[in-house]
Amino acid sequence: MSEFVVVANRLPVDEVTTETGRQWRRSPGGLVTALHPVLTEHEGAWIGWSGGIASESEVAAYDAEPTDGPAGASRAPGLPGAFDVDGIELHPVPLTAEELERYYEGFSNASLWPLYHDAVETPVYRRSWWDSYLRVNDRFAAEAARIAGKGATVWIQDYQLQLVPAMLRRRRPDLRIGFFLHIPFPPVELFMQLPRRVDILRGLLGADLVGFQRPLGAQNFLRLTRHLLGLRPRGNVVEVDGREVRADAFPISIDVAEVERLAMDPTVRERAAAIRAELGNPKTIILGVDRLDYTKGIEKRIKAFRELLAEGRLHVPDTVMVQVATPSRERVEQYQTLRVQVEREVGRINGDYGRVGVPAVHYLHRSYSRSELAALFCAADVMMVTPLRDGMNLVAKEYVAARVDLRGALVLSEFAGAAGDLRQAFLVNPYDLDGVKDMLVRAVNVGELEASRRMRAMRRHLRGHDVAQWAASFLDALGGAAHDAATDDREPHGDGYQRTDGGAPASITARES
Repeated sequence: MSEFVVVANRLPVDEVTTETGRQWRRSPGGLVTALHPVLTEHEGAWIGWSGGIASESEVAAYDAEPTDGPAGASRAPGLPGAFDVDGIELHPVPLTAEELERYYEGFSNASLWPLYHDAVETPVYRRSWWDSYLRVNDRFAAEAARIAGKGATVWIQDYQLQLVPAMLRRRRPDLRIGFFLHIPFPPVELFMQLPRRVDILRGLLGADLVGFQRPLGAQNFLRLTRHLLGLRPRGNVVEVDGREVRADAFPISIDVAEVERLAMDPTVRERAAAIRAELGNPKTIILGVDRLDYTKGIEKRIKAFRELLAEGRLHVPDTVMVQVATPSRERVEQYQTLRVQVEREVGRINGDYGRVGVPAVHYLHRSYSRSELAALFCAADVMMVTPLRDGMNLVAKEYVAARVDLRGALVLSEFAGAAGDLRQAFLVNPYDLDGVKDMLVRAVNVGELEASRRMRAMRRHLRGHDVAQWAASFLDALGGAAHDAATDDREPHGDGYQRTDGGAPASITARES
């Protein structure tokens, strides 16, 4: 039984093939890096999907297993049990192909994702998607209830699992439960579009502490508790069922020391010089690194660059753009359409302004290693991070951390959470194309002294606010949340899901997907 449990959509590991066979390797993400010391110190566990596809019969057998079985045992024939990687006990939760399509690609990424990102694309709602979201969230909650020790701390991550806090609370009222949303939380007017809005809100209220990237997200959440549920928030606290739930901002960050180490590695520095040479040693390299997602503003960024070339304010080959677009959710139709649109825009600008062997935009639709990305950061004179909406955007912070030479300039969207932390960046409204163009020209032509001053200030902030500090601040706040876990001797309730008004759930305090 674990004292500290992390519940996330994915396990923090990658499956790799070695000479001795297939093995699991810890992924290099910031979240697992920050939580690794806590997990090992408290014999912690991580619950998540491993990335494989299970059969319907395997998942049925998994769901039928008693929730109080041995924590380390396999939950069903044919499915892996708990295993250990780098001192972290990992508990795989299975998904069928249909659940992956409906719970993840459907409700999570075609309903919630666009809605939470200011409806940049129109959200799609299907009842079958909700049923799958409900069922999968319930599976995650059941596993957390099974492996968490008495009075343990459980930290649930992100929008795919917003129903887990309340259903886990129903099963295990002795636990201290935290939830952190890594993406933006929408204003009341947008959230009201969601067909299952009350269910989601009650699901989040199962936590003792609900964390958001920016203060406005917490404020939106608290306003909704009044608007939809008639509750009366006091400051950043709202009382629910006789207990207090706190909502607050905890801006996530990166492993600054690791990025700096990479940036100072001689091999990375040599690679950065080689990249500049491969690009023809231009005066200015403009870099974009994004997942290929419609929230990232990639099309608008390339269009701004094209107009600057057309106006003669920038010139090829003196200035070139490199756009890395990491493949993302390629089975979702909206993402397939976006790829076609971006590649069409790249072809247009290269046709108009490129030369043989000297394209205006070097477009790279693939994933890169951390060391290669660090080399790109070191090579780039201007980094463009211009999402239409973003919870935080860690690429912006990685670029700043990589600039140990105090050179380079960051053009950053006002609508990225990172803008609240990196105030010395060249801030832009990505919807204002002329404003983006003007600020990009300013960044390209910034003097060495001003660039150094801006970068030094941003780096100073990052060093005092890295990912370890983020995790510590959240867990400290969760430890101080109004909760009587140590003395709560109430027995867990069975799963109840009360319904009123023709089947609409009035309470999600037990069973939530």
